[in-house]
Amino acid sequence: QLELVESGGGLVQSGGSLRLSCVASGFTYDYYTIGWFRQASGKEREGVSCISRRGSATNYADSVKGRFTISRDDAKNTVYLEMNSLKPEDTAVYYCAVRTRDAWIYSCVGTIYPHEYDYWGQGTQVTVSS
Repeated sequence: QLELVESGGGLVQSGGSLRLSCVASGFTYDYYTIGWFRQASGKEREGVSCISRRGSATNYADSVKGRFTISRDDAKNTVYLEMNSLKPEDTAVYYCAVRTRDAWIYSCVGTIYPHEYDYWGQGTQVTVSS
């Protein structure tokens, strides 16, 4: 059974850092693109970052570019999201998700749309205080 589990969220002051982890099980992990998304209270879910199969490409939303770094350790079936210089507007529930459709041709480029991803974790809360 395919499963994604996020961890690493918490409460941090503005300017601080957190590292989120997404551990996958139940599928051939390194074959697929993994994305990070977030959803703030009262807002739609938005794409934050993604990393292609075997780390061949990465992509970031403009709002986090230069502050967040995505990486993957396929030996551990884990994708990380290193978040630095956090701002109060980064407060949200953060989700990881996997794209399984057309995995061999899907590429992590352009806008990161939630509807393009097929399986989701349960989310981890990130709260940044001012």
